[in-house]
Amino acid sequence: MCAERLKTSAGFPKAARLLKTDEFSSVFSLRPWRRSLHFVLYMRQREAPGPDGDRARLGVVVGRRHAPHAVTRNLIKRAARDLFRLRQSGLAGWDLVLRLQRRFEPTEFRAASSAALRTACRAELASLFEAAAARAARGTAPAEAGGPPSKSSTPPTRPD
Repeated sequence: MCAERLKTSAGFPKAARLLKTDEFSSVFSLRPWRRSLHFVLYMRQREAPGPDGDRARLGVVVGRRHAPHAVTRNLIKRAARDLFRLRQSGLAGWDLVLRLQRRFEPTEFRAASSAALRTACRAELASLFEAAAARAARGTAPAEAGGPPSKSSTPPTRPD
């Protein structure tokens, strides 16, 4: 009975992750969709459902350059996965890549796993995922970098 309770739709299985280089590249080829002080979020709407249906997928990139301590990298990835896991039902059919773009200042956050860092990180990530869920609810795809505008941004034509 306990094992059944642990298996909920709010889990983070492999099917909800971007794992392969090609999967990351297809999302990175788009312009960054939303930025925060420390993070960049890329979004891509999938054309066809994958083998596990229309489930949202997340990739997280946290480099050693911006988070030199493994404790900090793991804290960021864990927070991102947790917040995504809670909102993945509203992001169905979308691939997201979250990238750390700026270091959390050591003068502000003394310890690599401090409560202040955890709070700041979760607040930024929550605002990014809320905005992503709102965009997914509207169903508008971000425009491709260097390519033509997406279909949703072109005005409909009238039949003559």
